[in-house]
Amino acid sequence: MSMSMHQASAAPFQRMLRNVSSILDKAAAHAEARKIDPVALLGARLFPDMYPLTRQVQLTCDFAKNCCARLSGVEPPKYEDKETTFAELKARIAATLAFIETLKPEQFDAGADKDITLKVGGNDVHLTGRDYLTFFALPNFYFHASTTYDLLRHGGVEIGKRDYLGAA
Repeated sequence: MSMSMHQASAAPFQRMLRNVSSILDKAAAHAEARKIDPVALLGARLFPDMYPLTRQVQLTCDFAKNCCARLSGVEPPKYEDKETTFAELKARIAATLAFIETLKPEQFDAGADKDITLKVGGNDVHLTGRDYLTFFALPNFYFHASTTYDLLRHGGVEIGKRDYLGAA
């Protein structure tokens, strides 16, 4: 039995977004317990030219919602990128999850062979829906989710691989 586009996209996006939300809870508790200003974690970067944690979470959400919208043939919701707290980031994740829930599996499956055109580095890139999901959206999504995890772990938040992967 082959995997549907919905199973290959919405399901992993939803699971990882829930995991990121859970590690944000642990980060907020860590900051409170150790009397650390949450801004220290929210603004953390792995290197000066990389995005801070807040932007990593925003991009994790953006890759999920935009991919699901493009594959489903609907307009993605617009977010203002103004989150400054753990609670606001969790609300963005919740909004992204709620959006994904509005889409029907058959909408995704119709997107497998759809031509998707993106601007990457100022150039148009043309991909089928399947290639867009596999070679662009999922790698970017996991990159930003992993960087979120890495920033929090580096910041001393007691999280591990099980927190990243979630319950089996």
